[in-house]
Amino acid sequence: MTNEKYPRGWNEARVRRVLEYYESQSDEEAAAEIEAGFKSTTMEVPVGLVPVVRQLIAKRRTARAHQTKTHSTGLQPSASRAKRSAVSKAVSRSRRLKP
Repeated sequence: MTNEKYPRGWNEARVRRVLEYYESQSDEEAAAEIEAGFKSTTMEVPVGLVPVVRQLIAKRRTARAHQTKTHSTGLQPSASRAKRSAVSKAVSRSRRLKP
């Protein structure tokens, strides 16, 4: 008798079900499953990082929506970042011009 170790949540019955599922798939079904995986991917994230990941996803969606509307090829800085940049450039110019 061998003492096989499975990852948490897995056991011999689950392994057999997964093997049976993939071994009974046709080539077309396997290709369709792989293709679907490219459209949507799942990832485990530590609970403490979930809010940060959500913010990053929201920023990316916003940037992509903006990119689609403007037909731009690169990401544009946010309006507040562009404004801060313009203000800081103006301040540095004014400092250089003062006697």
